[in-house]
Amino acid sequence: MTAWIDTHCHLDAPEFDPDRDAVRQEARARGVAHCVIPAVERGNWGTVRELAHRHGDSYALGIHPLCTGRADDGDLDLLAQELEQHHADPRLAAIGEIGLDYFVGGLDPARQERFYRAQLQLARRFDLPVILHVRRSADRLLKGLRELPVQGGIAHAFNGSLQQAQAFIGLGFKLGFGGAMTYDRALQLRRLAAELPGDALVLETDAPDIPPHWLYTTAAQRAEGRPQGRNAPAELPRIAQALAQLRGQSARILARATTANARAALPRIAALVPLEAPNEE
Repeated sequence: MTAWIDTHCHLDAPEFDPDRDAVRQEARARGVAHCVIPAVERGNWGTVRELAHRHGDSYALGIHPLCTGRADDGDLDLLAQELEQHHADPRLAAIGEIGLDYFVGGLDPARQERFYRAQLQLARRFDLPVILHVRRSADRLLKGLRELPVQGGIAHAFNGSLQQAQAFIGLGFKLGFGGAMTYDRALQLRRLAAELPGDALVLETDAPDIPPHWLYTTAAQRAEGRPQGRNAPAELPRIAQALAQLRGQSARILARATTANARAALPRIAALVPLEAPNEE
């Protein structure tokens, strides 16, 4: 069976409370060999670590930009202590999810920036890659990375321009593609997915969020009582098939390439996820 890596899965989210272990088991049965579980705030640092160890996955520790409004200033010091305490954990793959969000209203841009830059400093201190939240913020994120270079990582749910994509790649980042790419109307994103270099892409679900088109329900449908489909890591192989079709590749070739890319972006998972031997396709 073709093996996949979901480089961004919020398995700790409350949407998975009823059946979390079954969700991970179903994904494994469909070929999702590894998930990266990023934290979003102090309250779930321990949870993502426990889940990664329980399921043989990996995790990231950080403070999400959408959580900076309720985070305490001292949480950055606590994060540094967590990283110090668990730095030797081979399943601690990155600092994340961190970044900037200029789409959601009501957030203090200066506070977001302060938390972002402080966490870049921690990535430098602990020599870890970062998992970036990029929403209408690519240029500011890139400015921070140029001023505070890190060893690379993943620009999660990338949806920027070709020039921004090339800038992230030039700084050692891979770009995360997931459910948003499955929509026919996402013309620019699908063009990037098809044309970017093969060594620049990784796959992700962002489960339970960013559902692929086959799980999406419209506002009118939701008003009629039809729930939004819950995204899950088991959807990754089908998302991957959409990417393979866009790129004119076989699923096996894509799996090998994106696995190699994930291992390069998050070096600690290289010891946890073997790379399949080349085939003749």
